[in-house]
Amino acid sequence: MTLIEQINAFRDARDWRQFHNEKDLALSLVLEASELLEIYQWKTAEEGNQNIEAIKDELADVLIYALMLADNLDLDVNELIPRKLAKNAIKYPVDKSRGQNKKYTDL
Repeated sequence: MTLIEQINAFRDARDWRQFHNEKDLALSLVLEASELLEIYQWKTAEEGNQNIEAIKDELADVLIYALMLADNLDLDVNELIPRKLAKNAIKYPVDKSRGQNKKYTDL
């Protein structure tokens, strides 16, 4: 069973599909990302990383909502990600961006 099949089976067993429209999934994705960020609030990265169990849970929630949103829109993440990486390769050529943290407009 694929990840999205497992996610949808969990959702469907609880009759939650009715609540999972694209807007609400996008909203939930951002809220869960904020909960992930909260782990690091007022801490160094190293201090935040000490709470690895909370990081695992919040990151899983972000990924679940992202996968559900893609599924709702019939988007294949196995196509989306390589497509975006190809776009980023053009915006961030290795010779200009290696070792840099500048936005592509500043390279």
